[in-house]
Amino acid sequence: MCDVITIGSATMDVFVESDDANIVSVYTKNKKSEFMSYPYGAKVEIEDFTSQVGGGGVNTAVNFANLGLKTSAIFKIGDDIYSDGVLESFKGRDIDLSNIIQDKKVSTGFSIILVSFQGDRTVLAHRGANAMIKKSDINFDAIKSAKLLYIAPMNGDSTKVLDDIAAFAHENNVYVCFNAGSTSIKKGFNYLKKILSNANIVVMNKDEAALATQIQERPDTRDVKYSEEPIHPDVKEMFKKLKVGESQIIVITDGKHGAYAYDGEKYYVCPVFDGPVVSTLGAGDAFASTFCAALNRTKRDIGKSLMYASVNSAGAVSEFGATQGLLTFDEIEAKLKEFPDYTFKIVK
Repeated sequence: MCDVITIGSATMDVFVESDDANIVSVYTKNKKSEFMSYPYGAKVEIEDFTSQVGGGGVNTAVNFANLGLKTSAIFKIGDDIYSDGVLESFKGRDIDLSNIIQDKKVSTGFSIILVSFQGDRTVLAHRGANAMIKKSDINFDAIKSAKLLYIAPMNGDSTKVLDDIAAFAHENNVYVCFNAGSTSIKKGFNYLKKILSNANIVVMNKDEAALATQIQERPDTRDVKYSEEPIHPDVKEMFKKLKVGESQIIVITDGKHGAYAYDGEKYYVCPVFDGPVVSTLGAGDAFASTFCAALNRTKRDIGKSLMYASVNSAGAVSEFGATQGLLTFDEIEAKLKEFPDYTFKIVK
């Protein structure tokens, strides 16, 4: 039996940083969009280059193991040089890989991450095997024997298994944490609701929550002061729509404003834990998986679990690679002692 089994993607990530990158802002009446651009037709010099193994299934498995949980992982890879890199990255880590799926007929996922001078990134992703997980690939006995099933964002045909695995885990009293991805969200709320109904914890960023619920922050109310109204009233409506089960905890992350949680009675607000930002890739994986693990560590203290998640997410973004800056629980707790004024608040 393991404490947690994760299911998600595995990719070989190549990080590219160039000082020639430009950030271009485009405004419309109701929206501001930002784009990373490079001189068209030019040869662009690269200042920094590195490769790491990533993907939601990998990142969260590494984080859970780093936090001391007995961990197993389900992800699909090919049989190529990239799969060799994925498997090599797990050497020395206490993670059970007996449930991974390897298929010689498909290619391993591969991503090129373009990192800006601001630390943010644009990802060029080839999904490969990540989009081809089938129900017959999955070891359901392994899920049944776990205490927690963590579902990382999935894409392509792999989303077809989400409903089945969430329902199976729920029926077998396995705690389910669902970090919804845009591919499953775009299938519509009726599709998503089936998965939500079997999840104990649901984590999304604000853009994903808006897409899932079809509730947008109204432009005429976006200037509500953060100190006066910690959670935008439209975000509260997102929470209420997403919470389809009585015992669920819904978490919505909101960039520089931090993260919020809702348990059906109270709203929890946690600010960002400050720190250097080198690359934001993996921040969401670190946050969501740490929150799930911290609930047990803190005896279901939602606010404190948000703090743990924010501290570990800050660690993840402080280095290149989605798992390089991850902290242990002892290191997270040491950080919190170092900054005693950092805390959460509860609002109605």
